[in-house]
Amino acid sequence: MSASELKRPSQLFRNLSAKFASVPMILTAVVIFVGGTAWTVLYSFTNSKLLPRLTFAGVSQYERLWAAPRWQVAVENLAIYGLLSLVFSLAVGFLLAALMDQKIRFEDTFRTIFLYPFALSFIVTGLVWQWLLNPDFGVQAVVRGLGWESFSFDPLYNAEIVIYGILIASLWQGTGLVMCLMLAGLRGIDAEIWKAARIDGIPTWKTYLFIVIPMMRPVFVTTLVIIAASIVKVYDLVVAQTSGGPGIASEVPAKYVYDYMFHAQNLGQGFAASTMMLLSVVIVIVPWAYLEFGRRRRHG
Repeated sequence: MSASELKRPSQLFRNLSAKFASVPMILTAVVIFVGGTAWTVLYSFTNSKLLPRLTFAGVSQYERLWAAPRWQVAVENLAIYGLLSLVFSLAVGFLLAALMDQKIRFEDTFRTIFLYPFALSFIVTGLVWQWLLNPDFGVQAVVRGLGWESFSFDPLYNAEIVIYGILIASLWQGTGLVMCLMLAGLRGIDAEIWKAARIDGIPTWKTYLFIVIPMMRPVFVTTLVIIAASIVKVYDLVVAQTSGGPGIASEVPAKYVYDYMFHAQNLGQGFAASTMMLLSVVIVIVPWAYLEFGRRRRHG
């Protein structure tokens, strides 16, 4: 028997305490997450109403789902909200991180101020911004009180722009986290790189664009995944600010799922919408996993 074969059993029994400690999490992931996901997908092809029942109805739930104006509005809102949230969160978060990286005075204080909104729940954030955007006593009322009587700013009461009012609250809460992630990435850049760029006379903006940002690729990928996950499941802000109104103008997929499963008592339709949300997550996660793990495998 070779030495490598003798080592295999001993390696198998190494760190047994750590392996036993991970068993509950593994069981939770397999039974609850994987099992629950499979169960949801299976029952999305049924005609379940108040209670789940295994009466298959083919793809009728999906046909009804995509024919529903409310779902179409929800998907459109999620697309607008998601795209703008990604762009502005990354841009503003990186800009704030770049400013913080200049070793400014009271950095800890500013960092705490920017990160503090993330400590609040989305319900609290939604209520705060509902008050701030209320035309009777919010920003509009304050500006009009200063003399600008024609000033109008009531996004939560305008069906055309209500999703942008929700976006403002989301950016206020989440940009601080993005800033901290980006700042951690910037602090990981070797100081010698900055010195070499200055000696070569490379402008600061070119150093960021062509040297620093490519080196921070893992940070950007991780941040994108975190933001994308929060986008897909956005629910609290909408409920706290508008409850989906005016009308259905601020409807989002997560609220559609909740309403059909618990209010309309139509589990089949709720499961179908949940499956479509899962599909959107898979569309984000699979390319990320391929880029990360495929790249590591190719580079050894």
